[in-house]
Amino acid sequence: MATVIITFRIMPDGVDVNLDNIKVKAIEKIKTFGGNVHKEEKEPVAFGLVALKLMFTLDESKGDTEKLEKDICTIEGVQSCEVVDVRRAVG
Repeated sequence: MATVIITFRIMPDGVDVNLDNIKVKAIEKIKTFGGNVHKEEKEPVAFGLVALKLMFTLDESKGDTEKLEKDICTIEGVQSCEVVDVRRAVG
């Protein structure tokens, strides 16, 4: 099976939510799921709201990430988690 590169966009509940706490907990959940986070960035959305983007690799045999997305949404301060990009790793 191949390795896929997945990018999640995690939206906080509001502008006053600590994204660093969310990042630590989300990375922990991704690692537990079998993923390996390679890149993280903060993306301004609007009116001071900032989304967290996490790019990670995962073995294709794991299937879809719906369970992981729902698990990340249970983190306090998270409004939503969605896949914004999926690619097959080459090489």
